[in-house]
Amino acid sequence: MFSQHKMLGGLSFAVLAVVAVILWAAHSPIQTTLPKQASAGTFANDDVAASIEQVNQFFEKDWQAAGITPAAGADDLLLFRRLSLSLHGTVPSLEEIRLFQSDKRADRLRYWTAKLLVDERFNNYFAERLARSLVGVGEGQFIVFRRDRFSEWLREMLREDRPYNETAQQLITGEGLWTDTPQTSFITAGVDNNKLDVNKLAGRSMRVFLGQRMDCAQCHDHPFAEWKQSEYEGLAAYYGQTQFTVLGVKDHTTGKKNKPIEYEVTDFKEDEAGQQIEFQRTVKPAVPFHPEWLPSTGSRRTQLAAWVTHAKNRRFERAIVNRVWGLLYGLPYYAPVDDLPDPEPIDPLHPELLDLLGADFRTHNYSLKRLITVMAASRPFHLQSKHPETDAGKLADIEEHWAVFPLMRLRPEQVIGSMLQAGSVKTIDQNSHLIVRTLRFFREGGFLEDYGDLGEDELETHSGTIPQALLRMNGDLPKEILKASPLSASGRIRSLSSSPENIVANSYLVCLTRNPAPAELAYFVKQFKDKENQSDYGQSSLTEDLFWALFNSPEFSWNH
Repeated sequence: MFSQHKMLGGLSFAVLAVVAVILWAAHSPIQTTLPKQASAGTFANDDVAASIEQVNQFFEKDWQAAGITPAAGADDLLLFRRLSLSLHGTVPSLEEIRLFQSDKRADRLRYWTAKLLVDERFNNYFAERLARSLVGVGEGQFIVFRRDRFSEWLREMLREDRPYNETAQQLITGEGLWTDTPQTSFITAGVDNNKLDVNKLAGRSMRVFLGQRMDCAQCHDHPFAEWKQSEYEGLAAYYGQTQFTVLGVKDHTTGKKNKPIEYEVTDFKEDEAGQQIEFQRTVKPAVPFHPEWLPSTGSRRTQLAAWVTHAKNRRFERAIVNRVWGLLYGLPYYAPVDDLPDPEPIDPLHPELLDLLGADFRTHNYSLKRLITVMAASRPFHLQSKHPETDAGKLADIEEHWAVFPLMRLRPEQVIGSMLQAGSVKTIDQNSHLIVRTLRFFREGGFLEDYGDLGEDELETHSGTIPQALLRMNGDLPKEILKASPLSASGRIRSLSSSPENIVANSYLVCLTRNPAPAELAYFVKQFKDKENQSDYGQSSLTEDLFWALFNSPEFSWNH
């Protein structure tokens, strides 16, 4: 009796869930009026315009010196798609596209960039991107690591546009329980077998905050760079007094019998018989350059955080500028993103791009949103992904100088995000029905598990695989999304479009964020007109086929 009641209750909930989603999808009106300017007016001032012009002048001079003509400018719809993919991890909805098209302001791209940045989807997406570099992609040690709480903390920092140097300082110095003080998960992500791996923590700190890959100096002097093993040990020593217990993360200067706690490493020496014997060597904390940036007071982690984020530490600002550039363009300005060249002395007349953007970032209170605004409005972001110069050698030079927008495959989360959004004409966001958001969460997780994840190296160049292509073509989720029903974009477009021309045009906008070319429009309209006497099922099947073709076109899975 109990099991039957449980079954009926589950069935009732499932039925109610489907009904709720159908009502939301079929009857919730599509927004047709633009939001007020005040909600997205941030960073839309002359100060930002001056910074954008500085970046543009940098590239103009660079192209001129290299004898390069940049690619033509991309149209606004394509730029809107780029912005949405970069900031929200998904293509824009048909609802958003219609609002964008109705916006006749000359600076609408600046306005919509600001609008996307104040949307909760930006906080969610960018928090996950940053979390990958800060704590990796694993779930960490059970109990002592709370990825969900950590991501929510990052979202709050982004939501409030807190200074990035403050974010870094809190991550390095965080104390307390990972449930109450989520930033401590940056520390506990380095816990392995109930022991804090300070070497791992030191290496990650240098990679993510300073863009320096020093890890191999953990065991020996770096074979190519100037990093020494002793310097790596000195950095690790700043975490040497950090401990975690049931009460959380805390620095302890003294241990049993008030004995001072120092960082010790295992070393070897020869005894009188020539045998290698093991001994413990104490390492004092030390930084590899500019020790004068260290404060004279505070805990060791407080001192390290102050040194890392010091206003004169160009590595700090260059590292995050390069990473954010990669998140917007799909490719960092310098690759690998965590192994930047040492900064050269700044030429005040011709500063390097990372220094130019880094100085602007520092001057404006380390605002990530402002940094993104400047990058998204700069000339390279507005170029097409194709260039009339096709000679391989010349094209490589053009790409090296960012005279063409880099053509990169979408990351897995962008692929599924775009598929799910393309399955609905309405925007799927924080305002969507709870059931819609829940369904998206589980669909996205299942797809990424089958599709594969890029891990922490998501800004490395990657290629698609045959299993991934087959999953997009024949997987259960794509079939579910494509099916013409009251819930789906294909169903609503089929039932609400006034002509085959409208069906084709709306399908292209939903899937590819562009209008079909004349030849494409003529071809697909002919398919509909050839079968215009078919049943409604046959017409719906044609719409599903069109969506399937667009989903599986190379254009869908590239950023272009």
